[in-house]
Amino acid sequence: MRAMLFDFDGTLADTAPDLAGAVNRMREERGLAALPLAELRPHASSGARGLLRAGFGMQPQDDGYEPMRDAFLAYYSEALCVQTRLFPGVAELLAGLEARGLPWGIVTNKATRFTHPIVEHLGLSQRAACVVCGDTTPHPKPHPAPLLHAAQHMRLEPQTCAYVGDDLRDIQAARAAGMLSYAVDYGYSGIDHGGPHAWNADAVISHPMELLSRL
Repeated sequence: MRAMLFDFDGTLADTAPDLAGAVNRMREERGLAALPLAELRPHASSGARGLLRAGFGMQPQDDGYEPMRDAFLAYYSEALCVQTRLFPGVAELLAGLEARGLPWGIVTNKATRFTHPIVEHLGLSQRAACVVCGDTTPHPKPHPAPLLHAAQHMRLEPQTCAYVGDDLRDIQAARAAGMLSYAVDYGYSGIDHGGPHAWNADAVISHPMELLSRL
């Protein structure tokens, strides 16, 4: 393996508190009680779609969904980095990869306008070998295009890269790209689709530092 690529929300960064803050702001404006973070956290990997479903029972095909989505994204953009932090162990993992001379990058379905400010805030911009966002390629994950784009950017063959994520679509994208796949069970989607152990990843990780022991 010559490089490691990571999903962002739920894998490297705990963005759920700020995402939940946006949907709760909308609820409070409509006279509804704020929902606890623990109730909203499992939906964070699905972004606006998941949080509007959790907060209002709305689906993308529902009437009025687009204005609600736009309001959610506007509120989120105003408070991207209030409580967002790296997950425990991630800083040590990235430092360990760098100490071994292994480049690492980010491949996320999050839009560029949200991803780059958070990556900058967390001090990762100058360290990541690449940052591929949901609108970088025509197809987001689970399509392999974003992962293949990252490998090409780093001038590496896909089979020499590993991809780490907390959602089934991350593992599907890694397999489709020919990359080694690691699922994490500390992220947001641990119960979806049977949980990480049902996704046929090459390994399941319970703490970021476990990845270093597998190199």
